[in-house]
Amino acid sequence: MRNRQDNTQPFNGSYRPKGRFKRILVNFLVTIVFGFIYFYFELPALNLHNKDFYFFFFLLSAVYCGCAIITSGIWRTDDQAAFFRQVKSHCKIPLIICAAFLVLIAVGSLASSVILRAGSYSSLLTINTGNFTEDVQEVSYDQIPMLDRASAEKLGDRKLGELSDMVSQFEVSSQNSQLNYNDRPMRVTPLVYGDLIKWLNNRKNGIPAYVLIDMVTQNVEVVRLEEGMKYTTDEHFMRNLYRHLRFNYPTYMFDSPIFEIDDNGDPYWICPRVTMRIGLFGGRDIDGAVLVNAVNGESTYYPAADVPTWVDRVYTAELIMEQYDYYGQYSNGFLNSLLGQKGVTVTTDGYNYIAMDDDVYMYTGVTSVGGDQSNVGFILANQRTKETRYYQVAGAEEYSAMSSAQGVVQHLGYSATFPLLLNINSEPTYFMALKDAAGLVKMYAMVNVRQYQVVATGQTVIECQDNYRRLLLQNNITTESTAPTTEAIGIVIEKREAVLEGNTYYYFKLDTSDSYYAVSAADAALSVIVNVGDTVKINFVGDAGSEIVAGTDLERLSHSQAAPSTEPTVSTEPAENTANDESNSQAAA
Repeated sequence: MRNRQDNTQPFNGSYRPKGRFKRILVNFLVTIVFGFIYFYFELPALNLHNKDFYFFFFLLSAVYCGCAIITSGIWRTDDQAAFFRQVKSHCKIPLIICAAFLVLIAVGSLASSVILRAGSYSSLLTINTGNFTEDVQEVSYDQIPMLDRASAEKLGDRKLGELSDMVSQFEVSSQNSQLNYNDRPMRVTPLVYGDLIKWLNNRKNGIPAYVLIDMVTQNVEVVRLEEGMKYTTDEHFMRNLYRHLRFNYPTYMFDSPIFEIDDNGDPYWICPRVTMRIGLFGGRDIDGAVLVNAVNGESTYYPAADVPTWVDRVYTAELIMEQYDYYGQYSNGFLNSLLGQKGVTVTTDGYNYIAMDDDVYMYTGVTSVGGDQSNVGFILANQRTKETRYYQVAGAEEYSAMSSAQGVVQHLGYSATFPLLLNINSEPTYFMALKDAAGLVKMYAMVNVRQYQVVATGQTVIECQDNYRRLLLQNNITTESTAPTTEAIGIVIEKREAVLEGNTYYYFKLDTSDSYYAVSAADAALSVIVNVGDTVKINFVGDAGSEIVAGTDLERLSHSQAAPSTEPTVSTEPAENTANDESNSQAAA
């Protein structure tokens, strides 16, 4: 049988296909198209401090080399040595750059190692020592935030369900942020499109509103915008916030964007810019923030020191806790963190927020590295400036306090939310809501940080606060003389009454103030017979400028001859209960 003639020339090391320049151009074009598609969807920062950048470059190099092998005909050889020799010849430049990057990654990782740079890691966060009673002012009960994130989300969903023109097209986002808005602790969250079809139907006008929730009064407002938000994390294509940022700031690394509103109620995205301060990949920190107008997409970068004061959150709670852990573990060196562990501390497993001085502070406890269910202190960190203060207050850690509060109501099966930190009678105090199995707030609890067996509960915040103050006195933790009170003297121009869960409170408005002073009949029996026109002195705690101020005691300085006020009283109980209370009050008088 005759063999067929084979005209194919064997591949050898001297083979040079024609049109080399054309093939290189094809390789580049394929690589560029692939790179653009990958960049468009994955959005890696083109920054040597970003590990995703190296993966992106290695992937492009692999695509180029693969194209070179195909277009040059190298793949046809059976000679392994000749194959690698030709690959080296056609892919020399990308291979050299990849090798250089590998060396850079190795050296950069070593320079970023916490083993070698423990001192640098411990210096990322500057810690100042604070005075709790001076730094954390006592607030009136009508300024205590009563909502956690989960409760706020439920209220937002319920409010949106009342709006027929929105509920079928939009949903409430899970990205709700706590902020200090007009000196009130608030949560704000944008709406998101219900699904892809609803995005197609509404994308022209954008998202028409956001939800604003007062964490004290639990009032929920859907704020409608004159022009809809067109740049959000729920958008697609070039209006997607992440893509909008990447194409405008290709070299910037960003932390998760935070939704906020300015003093005029205009929606913005606060996008913290990440930098690495130690070696190539270590010492993660924030260098500033890009503020993006959610309506028109206009953006401006501000260095950390120049961020506008209406912005509440630039440094995330997770970043501050991470940097404190470096400080707590490595202040005495890396070896001490493993062997002697002298003075080694870490943050606890949760955090919460406190609104102070027109800013939002992150709070978390500090415990020993051994995890002995107790705190040695806690930190407060300004989330706009990163100013951090440490307070040495030994006591129960948050989850122990939660368990203590749950133990008081264990017969009801309530669960406690992660606590807030408050100043009550100069005592660091955990405040938390108690929820039933359906997630509804049923009661409130206050737990003393130093002595977590001191637990007060109440159906309302003011009842809980009054019960807690009595326990502080009964347990000799505070005395009447040390309780930080302020006096208000004036003529009673208005008197109101409210029965809150079985306890009678009288609200007095004086001619010297715009506030109402709430005094419990149980604390000051004289409040029952004080009338409009009487001159009184009321001791109170908290902010004198609040709408309702918690009074602790009342003294009548002069008695008016005018007839008692006949103004109707206000009660939270049914009419028949109020009538009984009024008759009892008259009998007491």
